[in-house]
Amino acid sequence: MRYSIRQLEVFVAIGRQESVSRAAEALSLTQSATSMALAELERQFNTRLFDRHGKRLQLSERGREILPHAMELLDRASQLEEMLDGDVAAGSLRLGATLTIGNYLATLLIGEYMRRYPGSRVQLGVHNTALVVDQVAHFKLDFGMIEGDFRHSDLEITPWVDDELVVFAAPDHPLVGRTGLTVDDLAEQAWILREQGSGTRQVFDAAFRHVLPYLDVKLELEHTEAIKRAVEAGMGIGCISRLALRDAFSRGSLVPLDVKGLDLKRQFNFVFHRQKFRSASIDAFLAICREATRDITRSDQIVFHRPDGRRIDFSQPSS
Repeated sequence: MRYSIRQLEVFVAIGRQESVSRAAEALSLTQSATSMALAELERQFNTRLFDRHGKRLQLSERGREILPHAMELLDRASQLEEMLDGDVAAGSLRLGATLTIGNYLATLLIGEYMRRYPGSRVQLGVHNTALVVDQVAHFKLDFGMIEGDFRHSDLEITPWVDDELVVFAAPDHPLVGRTGLTVDDLAEQAWILREQGSGTRQVFDAAFRHVLPYLDVKLELEHTEAIKRAVEAGMGIGCISRLALRDAFSRGSLVPLDVKGLDLKRQFNFVFHRQKFRSASIDAFLAICREATRDITRSDQIVFHRPDGRRIDFSQPSS
């Protein structure tokens, strides 16, 4: 072959990072060695894999066509190495998760995966839906776990488990204890909401579309814990996943509001690039996700246990 595994690693790293210096850092190479490996690969095949824009490199049309095939070859080579070592699912994973999944589920799922496959290496990025989808689309992640829906021609979505948002307030809020609440009643309140671009906000906006222009949105926050603290402080009412509120509801520090005719159901989904090779490591991690939700109907019913059998309370996110 006229190319080496190292040359493909350099090409893929630059394709993901769009920078020679960042690719060199990711590969633990010098910048000059990285540049030389790319230049030699392009010279050997008399082709241009990147368009140069100052210090930034952007994949050329040929580079975009080749990138998923180069990634698949590297993934298969890595899988072969794992098979030779006798640990087929112990490879590296680059995962993305939206904030609710990332804060309340993903780290425990990763912990179980690493317990079963001690030689594995996992990177987790926690962002809103829009950013996770973008990173999967540009091959920066092996796959994503997201809340809500999206449309992208290069990606496919696979349902995982049902989830539900809930409107909530501090225990002393005037609406607590009232029956027959309507969306119009809620439209008069101050709101603390997730930011635009999040799956949670997407579902909320769809449910409140008829009164959306009239809502008094006091704060838009990226983190669910910040929203919970603001609502506990009496700054307004909120709407986030029941999963994130399970512990607060059991303690009584926050209270759900029963709203007539309000549909806040959604799904947690897996998102994949259509051209991404599904390695044994990906399949092993997905199997653990499926195991966690096998006999439940909603995300807040998931229960994790330690190896000694003790239950893990995942309603408090990692710091």
